[in-house]
Amino acid sequence: MTNPTVRIPGPIDPPARLLMGPGPISAYPSVLTAMSAPLVGQYDPFMTQTMTETQELYRAVWNTRNDATLLVDGTSRAGIEAAIISLVRPGDRVLVPVFGRFGHLLAEIAERALAEVHTIEAEWGQVFPPTAIEEAVVRVKPTLLALVQGDTSTTMNQPLDEIGAICAKHGVLFYSDATASLGGNEFDADDWGLDAATAGLQKCLGGPSGSAPITLSERAVEVVRSRARIEAGIREPGDPAATDFVRSNYFDLGMILDYWGPRRLNHHTEATSMLYGARECARVLLTEGRDEVIARHRLSGAAMLAGVRALGLTVFGDVAHKMNNVVAVEIPEGVPGDEARAALLADFGIEIGTSFGPLHGRVWRIGTMGYNARQDAVLTTLAALEAVLRRYGVAVPVAGGVEAAADVYRGR
Repeated sequence: MTNPTVRIPGPIDPPARLLMGPGPISAYPSVLTAMSAPLVGQYDPFMTQTMTETQELYRAVWNTRNDATLLVDGTSRAGIEAAIISLVRPGDRVLVPVFGRFGHLLAEIAERALAEVHTIEAEWGQVFPPTAIEEAVVRVKPTLLALVQGDTSTTMNQPLDEIGAICAKHGVLFYSDATASLGGNEFDADDWGLDAATAGLQKCLGGPSGSAPITLSERAVEVVRSRARIEAGIREPGDPAATDFVRSNYFDLGMILDYWGPRRLNHHTEATSMLYGARECARVLLTEGRDEVIARHRLSGAAMLAGVRALGLTVFGDVAHKMNNVVAVEIPEGVPGDEARAALLADFGIEIGTSFGPLHGRVWRIGTMGYNARQDAVLTTLAALEAVLRRYGVAVPVAGGVEAAADVYRGR
């Protein structure tokens, strides 16, 4: 038997890119440096110290005192699935207000957890008033309300500040997916009454996809602990063995809590380089200042908004409820959207996004988040976008987008 001939490629050498889409984005340089640090064993004192430091950092990022604040190894979707499958028993009612693609994702994951899923829907580009959510809570009587904060498919930012009180009033657990919003928009886990929240690194936190920060209230931890079953290979006498245990091994938050907690029970081998990267994302944010980073996202988002409007582009959705970190614009009539995006990438090394479902091919989504929420990235993108639009016959004012954005940065 002969082995197949394999062409061995050279070392990885990605092209230079400015990632100005809805995520992933260009990582902070110090995050990439941190991820290249040497590995240590999963029970090395340095490892456990780093895990403890990371928990403390993310309590500040989430603005919470929750002890159960940690990372789920995997993309942001891993955090979503861990939260839902661990908090929801088969047959529980789950209410999902849907105002974009990622509300549909929460509903699907809840369905896969064998929940009885109920949805309410808002038109894409709009958000829900608290009264609509409370009416549905009263009608459905769910165990869990699962609600996206910022949905990048529509760029909308759902207000959460009144929802926690509604859930507490009716005895409902409150979970939010903050993947697209955390770090660039206000998020106050304790003040808003969140029982669970999850995110990813690849948006405003300025890292790569692959680690999912999560925080759980004491009430959520009680639910998780009530379903605890430690796997046989590491189980000790007296360890819990619930009959309605979480129907996933990898995403069982009870076992993940034990892995991050004082017992350090083996669950998986920690993704060491991702831990380093997640720690650095939080460290960078808190060194600059949580409020200052949100303000930087707000400023760069306002500059990009002014710039695309000055280029004559129509902004999609309710701008009053737009996230700070991404804007959607209607693709001008006669412009082949995907072809124009490809030209922007090929000629300028700049990536922007399209969208999903009813918005696919109708809008471009342009992000200003994390490391790229800065003046030079915004102005460069607007200059390149102007050139591409002109190439496809769109009449745009010379330097109009750049000057409008620069005026925002100058405070005019």
